[in-house]
Amino acid sequence: MSPTITHINDLVERCRKGDQRAQMEIYDRYYKAMYNTAYRITGHSAEAEDIMQEAFLNAFTKIESFQATSTFGAWLKRIVVNESLTCYKKRSKLGEVSYNDELKNEIESENSTLDENQRKDEKVKIILKLINSLKDNYRIALNLHLIEGYDYEEVSEIMNISYANCRTMISRAKESLRKKLKCNG
Repeated sequence: MSPTITHINDLVERCRKGDQRAQMEIYDRYYKAMYNTAYRITGHSAEAEDIMQEAFLNAFTKIESFQATSTFGAWLKRIVVNESLTCYKKRSKLGEVSYNDELKNEIESENSTLDENQRKDEKVKIILKLINSLKDNYRIALNLHLIEGYDYEEVSEIMNISYANCRTMISRAKESLRKKLKCNG
């Protein structure tokens, strides 16, 4: 076992004993990735923050249920994904309207000279912005599959849809994204 995995396992064991320093160390290690996961699903910063906090609370109170059949990070991510989808479904059911500040995410003018890394970062921002502009079910399926790394079977299980429907949805989402990229580029 690598030192990092051993270290995580030690931290988990300390968490099981109620060690708050171990909890804080795990939080510090995973909070950014968990926030990003929640944000990609919900599309709302404040909701993502709340979901991330709630997921850590759930993980620490239910740490005894962690069986180490997967990594702790994967277990925690699954909690975040489930919390995010629950929040998203509640918001969809209530028909809440979201507010997007388009000026906040404006891309720098084309006249400015950007080095190669900045150009790549800008391309990534454009792609992520276009993914966020997809229909909600396409956006969530694409995020889970392409960004979070879940396979079709896992996505279908998470979204509670059939395997065939999942493959079709992701295919259509990719096609929709290609069209948006073509129009944008």
